[in-house]
Amino acid sequence: MTTANRFTRRKFLQTTTTLAVAAPAILPSSVWGATTGPNDRITLGFIGVGKQNRGLLNGFIHKPGTQVVAVCDVDTTRREHAKQTVEKYYAQQSGNGAFHGCEAYADFRALLARKDIDAVVVATPDHWHALIVVAAANAGKDIYCEKPLSLTIHEARAMVNAVRKNGRICQTGSMQRSSREFLKACELVRNGRLGKIQTVVVGVGGPSKWCDLPEEKMEPGLDWNLWLGPAPLRPYNSVLSPRGVHDFFPNWRSYREYSGGAMTDWGAHHFDIAQWGLGMDDSGPVEIIPPEDPNATTGLRYRYANGVEMIHDSSKGGVTFNGTEGSIHVDRGRFEAHPESLAEAPLGDKAIRLYASSDHLQDWLNCTRSRKLPICDVEIGCRSVTVCHLGNLAYWNHRRLRWNPKTEQFVGDAEANTWLDRPKRAPWTL
Repeated sequence: MTTANRFTRRKFLQTTTTLAVAAPAILPSSVWGATTGPNDRITLGFIGVGKQNRGLLNGFIHKPGTQVVAVCDVDTTRREHAKQTVEKYYAQQSGNGAFHGCEAYADFRALLARKDIDAVVVATPDHWHALIVVAAANAGKDIYCEKPLSLTIHEARAMVNAVRKNGRICQTGSMQRSSREFLKACELVRNGRLGKIQTVVVGVGGPSKWCDLPEEKMEPGLDWNLWLGPAPLRPYNSVLSPRGVHDFFPNWRSYREYSGGAMTDWGAHHFDIAQWGLGMDDSGPVEIIPPEDPNATTGLRYRYANGVEMIHDSSKGGVTFNGTEGSIHVDRGRFEAHPESLAEAPLGDKAIRLYASSDHLQDWLNCTRSRKLPICDVEIGCRSVTVCHLGNLAYWNHRRLRWNPKTEQFVGDAEANTWLDRPKRAPWTL
């Protein structure tokens, strides 16, 4: 983070004063259960407490051996609601009738400055992910970051580098890997049940577009400048940041300044499963071919070095693996094999077995203790979101692209290599 982003002396003194009284209250041993105690707990901070992180908060707060000690959001109502949720839950658990041990912050840097926080859960809009994750890794925090991992290809690699440099554990929130139907499908593919894989069809929506929303009147209680952060300065619109506590996913995902559209939002789930099934967690395609129609938002094709072709087709959800011996279609709560006999016989003792997790959140907590890589480690998240970004770049620029997954550079296309990142609004920089 640049010098311009550091706290002023006044802000630093205000922060340290807060920290002096913000040490997490110790809950009674009955809250921790038989196998954990205060010294074993993982203290958590939540950054960006909109709809998605409220769900994650509800999941993590019930996990044994955790304590939520801080929440952060640029919207006053959201962060105060999250703080009250935490304190109400712990008050009920402790039986004391009151609990005051969760601090609320408007600026994520103040939360990361706390030495008593072990790990953070990040669910901000996508354009903030890289800056927060890199800062968190540099602050010595373990990280759970929602998918899609980044806004650009360069950001994703910077996140991996920061996590590795600081020896942190980082789970990407592509939680389909912790669902049994996806594990089953990918293990069957990896063990050759479909014969030679010929095509993979991934069903997600299309790319994002530049933001064209009109200006709306600002209301008090939102730090709009901090919501925008590294994104270009523009007037407020409630489509991007609906005010207060709401129970829907805001549509900032549709705009290029903040996200990659459904190609990254759902693509970070389904392209991720395609990569898993193909054994490409440390690699990716070598060619990206857009459809002939420059206005098309579906029909893009990826080619891998082994000859497999992956097709983006939004007409059907999920992932379909097609091989010489049959096909498997998998989606949330749905598994279909054609013919059905492909999935009937057990794989056997010598079969390839993939990482098995039945709980994405618990898997991350387990790994923060064991220091083993989680099921959707930051490198995997980087590779999967890179596939999504490559597709968007081909759609947006209507250009056939050749890609080197080892160097993470476009081959023979200097202009395309300028698309790997985008400028950030001062003073924000990685």
